Amino acid sequence: MEVQQVLHMNGGDGETSYATNSNLQKLVITKAKPVVIRSISDLFTTNLPPCLRVADLGCSSGPNTLLVISEIIEAIDEICHQLNCNTPEFQVFLNDLPSNDFNTIFKSLPVFYEQLKKEKGEKFGPCSITGLPGSFYERLFPSNTIDFIHSSSSLHWLSQVPSTVENNKGNIYLARTSPPSVLRAYLDQFQKDFSLFLSLRSKELIPQGRMVLTMIGRRSEDPFGKDCYFWELLSKSLNDLVSEGLIDERKVDSFNLPYYIPSRKELEAIVCAEGSFYLDQLEIFDVNWDASDDDDIKEFMFDRFMSGQKVAKCIRAATESLLACHFGYVVIDVLFNRYMEYVSDHLSKDEGKFFNLVVSLRGK
Repeated sequence: MEVQQVLHMNGGDGETSYATNSNLQKLVITKAKPVVIRSISDLFTTNLPPCLRVADLGCSSGPNTLLVISEIIEAIDEICHQLNCNTPEFQVFLNDLPSNDFNTIFKSLPVFYEQLKKEKGEKFGPCSITGLPGSFYERLFPSNTIDFIHSSSSLHWLSQVPSTVENNKGNIYLARTSPPSVLRAYLDQFQKDFSLFLSLRSKELIPQGRMVLTMIGRRSEDPFGKDCYFWELLSKSLNDLVSEGLIDERKVDSFNLPYYIPSRKELEAIVCAEGSFYLDQLEIFDVNWDASDDDDIKEFMFDRFMSGQKVAKCIRAATESLLACHFGYVVIDVLFNRYMEYVSDHLSKDEGKFFNLVVSLRGK
């Protein structure tokens, strides 16, 4: 399976689309906002370019795509008012794999530009937004051209399934029953991919350029802990379909996700070893699987079935392209109905949390 040719979030704005089921990713962007604003503000107060060039890597499509760009523009506008200087021009590059739904993004741009003009006035900007198809595990920009790079909820996706994964029977990711060789293969692939990502971006950023990256991570150093349990429930759902004769067992045994959930120490070690960046800040925050607020859960009666449905739709929007390519579209509805049941049952007994790592980096 060629990940770059297959992987994409569900396009459009239908019931199973990423646009409709990306509240979790929106919450992650919102929680990481202070780090983004701090980084971009620090860059702009030490360097006043006439044109600020920003890249969002793994942008997907839907309402979240332009959210970070809006936050950056708002921060720069506020800084310029404080410094009593003109705002720069903005050149924004939205990057994702070629199969991403860029058409939906392009259709939303006229409204975005009009809203920007209405809020900031005719003299603001201009702001130019361009789609850039391609893998962020390859070069994307000329050398020393980008001021600020952002990526959210994307870098846990690997460039490929680890080539040496063997005997991960009945699992689609790391689990307690996975042999040690599977763990080594996944960690090696992440180290290789993330090191390459840092090296490529260091060439494309201006000297002292900034980068803020947010990805799902592990709070624990245990690679088989609760942080990965949402994948075990999907494995369990697939194995149910094997038992019911809907999927060949060999199909499950040969499927592994191109995905890795790193710990804080693993991430720090790679940044240090690769050597192109100073690590200015690294924070961890958690969000509920269903993107609900803890206060809401306390105040209102918890509906595990509604929460299970939200989680299943979110995971489906992100993984359907991979699963359908391997198992066929005919089983997708059945699979995620079963997954919803398992998630609902789990949430009735225990919490479900995604731990996110947000790291702010400065080029050397």
